[in-house]
Amino acid sequence: MSIQNLQVHDPFAEASKGHDGVGVQESLIHIRIQQRSGRKTLTTVQGISTDYDLKRITKAFKKEFACNGCVVEHPEYGEVIQLQGDQRNDVCEFLTKCGLATGDQLKVHGF
Repeated sequence: MSIQNLQVHDPFAEASKGHDGVGVQESLIHIRIQQRSGRKTLTTVQGISTDYDLKRITKAFKKEFACNGCVVEHPEYGEVIQLQGDQRNDVCEFLTKCGLATGDQLKVHGF
């Protein structure tokens, strides 16, 4: 008898199975920062492939970076992940560490 809930589960495994073992991300991922009021900022992540579940990625971001975030529909960019604070470097490291994108697929904008 094995305990099912103690097995390791990768939430991105089904989406990262592309051809030739490479992830399915083909276009650039744009990571931007927007100034809100005073010292408050928003980090937006745009361009993640639709093969990935953005709500799961947002949940992983929130847990990893200890910040709040959500998925919003932007009129120009489509579905965008919004995170509180300046999380640009953290998002880059997370996406490359998980294998969702390579370093040359990430484009960081701002300041």
